[in-house]
Amino acid sequence: AALQVSISLNKVELSVGESKFFICTAIGEPVRLEWFNPQGERIVASRRMALHTEASRSRLIIYNAIIEDAGIYRCQATDANGHTEEASVVLEIYQRLTFRDVQSPQEFRHGETAEVVCDVISSPVPAVVWYYQDREITEEPHSRYMVLPNNNLQIHQVTKADEGVYRCEASVEARGEIDFVDIAVVVNVPPVLSVFQQSFNATADYQESVTFTCITSGSPDPLVTWHRKSQQLEPSEQYILSRLEGGRSMLTIRNIRQSDGGTYSCRATNKAGVQERELFLKVFVQPHILQLKNVTAVEGSAAMISCLAEGEPLPEVSWRRASDGQTFMDGLRSSDSRVEVRGRHGKSELTISGVKLTDLGRFDCEALSRIGGHQKSMFLDIEYIPKFLTNHTVYFSWEGNPVNISCDVMSNPPATMLWRRERFTIPTEGTHNTRIHSAEGKSVLEVTPMSDRDFGRYNCTARNNIGVRYQEFILAQADVPSNPHSVRLSAVSQRLATVTFMTPDSHGGVPINYYLVQYREAGSLEWRDVRSHSVQTTVVLTGLEPNTTYEVRVSAVNGKGQGEFSHTESFQTLPIREPSPPAVHGQRGVGKAYRLGLVKQDDGGMPIVEYIVKYKTDKEEQWMTKLVPGAQDFAMLQPLQWNTRYEVEITARNVKGLSEPTFYQFFMPQKPDITESLFSGLGLGAVVGLGLGALLLLLVLVDVSCFFLRHCGLLMCITRTLCGKKTATGGKGKELEEGKAAYL
Repeated sequence: AALQVSISLNKVELSVGESKFFICTAIGEPVRLEWFNPQGERIVASRRMALHTEASRSRLIIYNAIIEDAGIYRCQATDANGHTEEASVVLEIYQRLTFRDVQSPQEFRHGETAEVVCDVISSPVPAVVWYYQDREITEEPHSRYMVLPNNNLQIHQVTKADEGVYRCEASVEARGEIDFVDIAVVVNVPPVLSVFQQSFNATADYQESVTFTCITSGSPDPLVTWHRKSQQLEPSEQYILSRLEGGRSMLTIRNIRQSDGGTYSCRATNKAGVQERELFLKVFVQPHILQLKNVTAVEGSAAMISCLAEGEPLPEVSWRRASDGQTFMDGLRSSDSRVEVRGRHGKSELTISGVKLTDLGRFDCEALSRIGGHQKSMFLDIEYIPKFLTNHTVYFSWEGNPVNISCDVMSNPPATMLWRRERFTIPTEGTHNTRIHSAEGKSVLEVTPMSDRDFGRYNCTARNNIGVRYQEFILAQADVPSNPHSVRLSAVSQRLATVTFMTPDSHGGVPINYYLVQYREAGSLEWRDVRSHSVQTTVVLTGLEPNTTYEVRVSAVNGKGQGEFSHTESFQTLPIREPSPPAVHGQRGVGKAYRLGLVKQDDGGMPIVEYIVKYKTDKEEQWMTKLVPGAQDFAMLQPLQWNTRYEVEITARNVKGLSEPTFYQFFMPQKPDITESLFSGLGLGAVVGLGLGALLLLLVLVDVSCFFLRHCGLLMCITRTLCGKKTATGGKGKELEEGKAAYL
């Protein structure tokens, strides 16, 4: 066959950095396939150009193409006779849009002419457009913006308002290629420094502190340093450097000495510049209290408090009592003449005669001069003999019942406490029937009386270095309560009675737990018990027999036991009588029925056997009667007539007889529309407007057997379904007629 050569592609465009392969195919019997570059040189496989050759197929791969790779590539096939054929492909290399090392952010100084660099290359040369805040930057007359020939953006006298993100967008129209890069522009503003207060006064040698404050602004945030005598101050125990929000920088000078006076400077530095401000510290020797000590006095004695102060000029000293804010000056007495102040040469003495517990607390000594003032506080402590805090000295108990006798004491200094029984001291570890529980200012003696000897007087002794006090407690035997009185019976009926009574005059020394009410039929020997709920003085007796005389009595029960019974009272329950007239309320029923609710009133002492319900229309003379069992709470009247007023008479009957009648009237409305009535009965009033097809479907779903009754109409079937009457398929007879009558 004749030798033929073809390449898979004829002309290819390739961007710099891309890779591509070409397939050369030879038809015939080639013995050699070779590739030649645009310079006519045979291509030898290398790292950027790879060759994969088979018998009649060769693939040339060019990796990471460069501009110099452009040109015509030839594939040449040679057969055994030395005959050659070739095919060629044209490779065009172009430079894609490329942003080269574009920096973001780019920083500039406030007020200078900024040049925002956007280095972009492509072949052919790209067109560059700049955007700021989604708007294209155009060169208008007197505009501070200008796009330079090198595609950079120039901003004349840049300000902080120019800060933001700028978009450099490049495009090559010939290829429809477009790309962009966002560049953040940062404008650095030189520091601006201000101070609220430039001059400060301070007092030397008294561990005082002064804080200088500088407020700085700028961008970026300035670095603030503090200087004195051309030396930068570093943090130390004396110098505290701190920075707060809002550009506040502070220098705190601690333990001020006289040598700390002079000029200090606050220096703010950032990329855009430096600013410095001076502050001045003037150090004075102001009043200072050298000596003021806490004092302890005994209640009723005198207390003397001394305050020594110095300063230049010599200060005046005054006192203030913290408890009430009262001030005491030199040479003046208090309103009660107990407090007096005398002072001279910076020393002041405050004397309190007849010290009271109300004098306890803090006193402030204040030294003042025209330079300033100084204040210190002391505490006046009052020692006093123990004081008992409780007047509860009588306790009740009984044999075997433990009781806690509490002795509460207030004293300064704290008192030691012990218990005595007659002439003997009860040991702290207790005895066989006593235990002692102690806490600060409190001692509890737990006594479990075992016999009459354990009742009587117990003594609590409290002692401190000021004195000793005693308090006597009595442990008395508890007794059962006295009898309740004024027993009364109220709300007596056939089977119920309410018992009320007054509490006993004495509860026996311990609280009453409950009341026991006993009752019995007159002549009976057996009492029945009813306990009160807690200590309520009202008890309801239930399950009584009608027309029966009863006796009732009441006693109180406490922890010691049950007290005596009250005087016995008699009462008689009411005899059985006819029931009270029942209360009624009406409710419209379904179809031609009316539901009459029956509310049972007083049954007269015996259950209601039945209700006799008579009803008739207002135009008839003859009554219809319906008997309703007494346990039932309603009567269903049916069938009734449409558009008719009815009168009803209801009487309740028990074994004793009939109640008075209750009269009631109601009105039956007009006969409703048949379709509305049917669906209203089903609870489907919203579907009255359904078509015949939907109605038949509903009929099938409700009752299939009824659907096939050929002798009854559609209306009959629906009526039967609503009335709950179901007949097997093809059924005839009485049930259908009953369903029809119930509706009509």
